[in-house]
Amino acid sequence: MKRFLTSVAAFGLMAGGAVADTKLTILHTNDFHDRFEPISKYDSTCGAEDNTEGKCFGGIARMITAIGEARGRAGDDVLLLDAGDQFQGSLFYSQYGGDLAAEFMAQLEYDAMAVGNHEFDDGPEGLADFLDKVGFPVLSANIDVSQNNRLADRVGKSAVLEVAGTQVGVVSVLAEDTPETSSPGDTVIFSSAVQAAQAEIDRLTGEGVNKIVLLTHVGLPADKRLAQELTGVDLIIGGHSHTLLSNTAERAEGPYPTVENDVPIFQAYAYGKYLGEISVTFDDAGAVTEISGEPILLDASVSEDAATVARMQELAKPLEELRSQVVAETSDMIEGSRDACRAGECPMGNLVADAMLDRVKDQGIQVAIQNGGGLRSSIDAGEVTMGEVLTVLPFQNTLSTFEVTGDVLVAALENGVSQIEDGAGRFPQVAGLTFAFDASAEPGSRISDVMVGGAPVEMDKTYGVVSNNYVRNGGDGYAMFKTAAKAYDFGPDLADVTAEYIAANAPYTPYTDGRITAK
Repeated sequence: MKRFLTSVAAFGLMAGGAVADTKLTILHTNDFHDRFEPISKYDSTCGAEDNTEGKCFGGIARMITAIGEARGRAGDDVLLLDAGDQFQGSLFYSQYGGDLAAEFMAQLEYDAMAVGNHEFDDGPEGLADFLDKVGFPVLSANIDVSQNNRLADRVGKSAVLEVAGTQVGVVSVLAEDTPETSSPGDTVIFSSAVQAAQAEIDRLTGEGVNKIVLLTHVGLPADKRLAQELTGVDLIIGGHSHTLLSNTAERAEGPYPTVENDVPIFQAYAYGKYLGEISVTFDDAGAVTEISGEPILLDASVSEDAATVARMQELAKPLEELRSQVVAETSDMIEGSRDACRAGECPMGNLVADAMLDRVKDQGIQVAIQNGGGLRSSIDAGEVTMGEVLTVLPFQNTLSTFEVTGDVLVAALENGVSQIEDGAGRFPQVAGLTFAFDASAEPGSRISDVMVGGAPVEMDKTYGVVSNNYVRNGGDGYAMFKTAAKAYDFGPDLADVTAEYIAANAPYTPYTDGRITAK
């Protein structure tokens, strides 16, 4: 495999004659999201026949092989780190919760893990159950869990790891908006990622630890801000934005590493499709003098560990009947990638929003809003199985209906387009509604041309809205919906609604129609 060697000059580092260089390999994963089985090129479940034909990627059986081979190349001087969001994203999470992540991460002997926002999807209790089953440090410096009986003293701010005859400090931070994107509850208190990270870095360096890895779950834009604002960080390994950084892949969003303020930043996409591999050399003072690496694509060239394949077959048995059920057919691929659905109108967003509105249109509901972050994959052309639908909509959200005035509706759209540059999940996919937005405009003036049912929105008029229970209760920044009138959060499961809508309109033809336009 081609390896990229970053010039030391690019970092502004001095590679002088250090007498005690430390060389180590860091393997890293992020945003695995319970993709224990191989995935297709659309990040959804890949069938056994396609896997046999070499069309699939990832899966825990390939990950185990790849990590074993990488350790074989590097010898004993290896760290294995995870940047969070092992939880949520497939039927395996619906069936087993965090137990499978714990099982396989323990088997792989991870050295440390960042808490991701989805580790709180089943509340603090879900994370606590996971911690009961693992022995490695699970970290986040900017959350205070002391008020939660099950988490108190169990989530560290940092860890000092012994490797290559030296100490490496690992400090972690979590996205500050996690209370809006998951369910940490009132007993988990968030603080500034910058301040918390700096305090922990200063503490470690004061104790003589001069090699610091920042393991984050904040997303690449926030990683860049951390690199600008923090001192004492040698490298950042991140997650949350599902960013592919690579020196060879055509669709990479930047090089591996991406350098900001002389700090190298690494991320390896998501869903177990890649294994990040970094070779780093520190001098005696703890400065990085050399870095090289490239994410390893876990395609058909990486063999699947046979024992793990057998274990997965056993684990999949309770899921087979449900996910193999064919519910409909689609004439073309239904695009549901995060790049598409978190930045503009996308076919999957239209499908789900249309399905929501169709289910409740006889209840006086005029508008549907679905957060783009709730759409987790695409569906390829042909037969559509319930398993594929549940991969797109894995959160077991229910339909929520409520009433708001037009000004609240516009405020909700303003929130929805407020973090496009960060790839935030709040982008609004809609039905019964059209609007235009200018992401570069000042907050409060980004939304225009709002039409409901073909007529201009009236700010003081009351509209019936359908969304999912997560958004209705303030998720993804939609706090304006929490006090909505006539709210009912206990409708049918969103995945069931979507599957039934596709079936009723089979063969379904994906489309966009200009309901959302960017200026």
